[in-house]
Amino acid sequence: MLFFLEKISHLRCQWNKRSLTEKDFHRLCRRQKIIVQEMPLRVSGFYYCVLGKHYIAIDSKLRHHEKLFVMFHEFAHYLMHAPNTNETANFHGIGKKTRMEAEADAFALCALIPKTWIESRTPQELIEDEGLPMEILAERREIYEMYKV
Repeated sequence: MLFFLEKISHLRCQWNKRSLTEKDFHRLCRRQKIIVQEMPLRVSGFYYCVLGKHYIAIDSKLRHHEKLFVMFHEFAHYLMHAPNTNETANFHGIGKKTRMEAEADAFALCALIPKTWIESRTPQELIEDEGLPMEILAERREIYEMYKV
């Protein structure tokens, strides 16, 4: 994760400083020339590259917090594990949790739950005020404790 911090800082989107929104996601994708497609899917989402063009597909049936998490998770695959100009796809939630999946999860969790929230608010406050699930907060706290981000 620490290896990617410089790359992430070049995004100029206040990642891990404030909670990023769907608008931020779409702005990042426009800047990177990633085509975003929302449609009913059998998986939560996936990133893929075909003929040098980058795409992120998101299941249109997802609820707000889950959708945001998947959006930033898939963007992380582009940022951290691409650009790959060969035909490739990464599917969210399919198969074992690999290092790449763990990195994409960490990026998404920090995008949605910034460091300042972890340092200044209790889990109960985040659950009540932001509607965040306890499992997500626990994962985010682990990232904070491990990497101090």
